[in-house]
Amino acid sequence: MTATLAFDVYGTLIDTHGLVAMLGGMVGDCAADFSRTWRERQLEYAFRRALMRTYVPFSVCTAQALDHTNAFYGSPLSQDQRTALLTAYRTLPAFADVADGLAQLRAAGFRLYAFSNGAAEAVHTLLDAAGISGLFLGVVSTDDLRSFKPDPAVYGHFLRAAAATRADTWLVSSNPFDVIGALSAGWPAAWVKRSPQALFDPWDIPPTVTVSGLRDLAAAIGS
Repeated sequence: MTATLAFDVYGTLIDTHGLVAMLGGMVGDCAADFSRTWRERQLEYAFRRALMRTYVPFSVCTAQALDHTNAFYGSPLSQDQRTALLTAYRTLPAFADVADGLAQLRAAGFRLYAFSNGAAEAVHTLLDAAGISGLFLGVVSTDDLRSFKPDPAVYGHFLRAAAATRADTWLVSSNPFDVIGALSAGWPAAWVKRSPQALFDPWDIPPTVTVSGLRDLAAAIGS
């Protein structure tokens, strides 16, 4: 059976810190730290919502995380600036290797899907803006189950939606929590180590393979 690749979107294909320059004009020298805290709170809120079964769309987690981060840094954004950031978040840039890497993988015969905590509409918008939507067979969102990765149920949902099997499906993600979630659900998983400083969680659950970018993926996992 042809291998299916389930690509995480935020942080793997799409750079969640792609607004640092924009933030610099709003919050000054703390822009990079502001961006990191915003992302950390976004994920924390999604995890907590999944555990509590008090689901809201990922976009709400993103907005609430922005509000928390703004208060934390004591640099209040205007309402117009807040709106501009949340609007820009819908069209974050892709990493430089993504378009070429995905095209190579598709040419090699892999079945490519986007698999995200984001709602399908938001993911389609991101992929369209990045010019890569045509490389995927489809988008599978955890929103369908009103939960978030790494809830085990969402990995089963992907397999059903993509008509795939665990043995022939790889999770591809830069997020260790997602890689560990897929491995715990019985999938092989590739960790995309997007910076030399990136750390993997010391849980004794290592990724099946580690790559520095998507151009290395086909050789790492085979076809």
